[in-house]
Amino acid sequence: MEQKSILVTGGAGYIGSHTVLQLLLGGYRAVIVDNLDNSSQIAVERVQKLAGEYGPNLSFHQIDLRDKPALEQLFVTTKFEAVIHFAGLKAVGESVQKPLMYYDNNLIGTIVLLEVMAAHGCKKLVFSSSATVYGWPKEVPCTEEFPLSATNPYGRTKLFIEEICRDIYQSDSEWKIILLRYFNPVGAHPSGDIGEDPRGIPNNLMPFVQQVAVGRRPALTVFGTDYSTADGTGVRDYIHVVDLADGHISALNKLSDPSVGCEVYNLGTGKGTSVLEMVAAFEKASGKKIPLVLAGRRPGDAEVVYASTDKAAHELTWKAKYGIDEMCRDQWNWASKNPYGYESPDSTA
Repeated sequence: MEQKSILVTGGAGYIGSHTVLQLLLGGYRAVIVDNLDNSSQIAVERVQKLAGEYGPNLSFHQIDLRDKPALEQLFVTTKFEAVIHFAGLKAVGESVQKPLMYYDNNLIGTIVLLEVMAAHGCKKLVFSSSATVYGWPKEVPCTEEFPLSATNPYGRTKLFIEEICRDIYQSDSEWKIILLRYFNPVGAHPSGDIGEDPRGIPNNLMPFVQQVAVGRRPALTVFGTDYSTADGTGVRDYIHVVDLADGHISALNKLSDPSVGCEVYNLGTGKGTSVLEMVAAFEKASGKKIPLVLAGRRPGDAEVVYASTDKAAHELTWKAKYGIDEMCRDQWNWASKNPYGYESPDSTA
């Protein structure tokens, strides 16, 4: 049986690298394109090692998606069954300061990718979207039918790309597209060899907690302690990155279903966890005390956000398996083995 080749854009990144590993273990060939702007080639090498006998089925090309000739060349030499599209800049704060950089990178990169896919008759796509497209939802859990609105340029790039995908499908029903809206990915591969390696100041809770635990930052700032939640802190739906990666494999399998057009699925656990609950679970997993600095609410932060996961359960036969204890255990395992991510401390100065 000939192996199917899957193109994974941004495959050297956090979620991309975990998904590539699951693809390889599932018997696929994986071809990564990544411009390494916010990721490391070391992740690719480690994925290859973790995949064992399947390691040789992975190849890597350092390409920026906006480089159309380079992407064309790749499609000329390889026949792709489908594309999983992760590539994109993802820091909310940075997107507010540098909106044009985000629109250029995320939108133009995606448009070039879709043009090249269409030209080569590869019309199956799994797109890495985000729960940010719900804006600040008025109620929970968030279902896939909720009204869409984004509150920052990063979120808008996700929303615009979703709209582009819906328009493409409307114009050409040969396309099969699955849009995956992630909630809050955390954790790492149980081996501790691949994980999240944010450059600069992290945007999310867990990398921050992790950097405090390994001594890179003095304390965690908790924004908002007066929400009407059990302990006053914001509640989010955290999902283990390995569960998330498996969700992509389920979505990929679903693309061969003749009834698929342009579908959207939430990937979360369907449960909310507060900031303080997450910190407590991490302290338990790591044996480290996380000093806290309590601060006021950040403008625009929602109080409680978690996913409705029924649609993914029914149609993708996918469900998150891991809880916050496993998320924290695996995150700490990665952090303690790689306190400075993929680089040595000298190179992060």
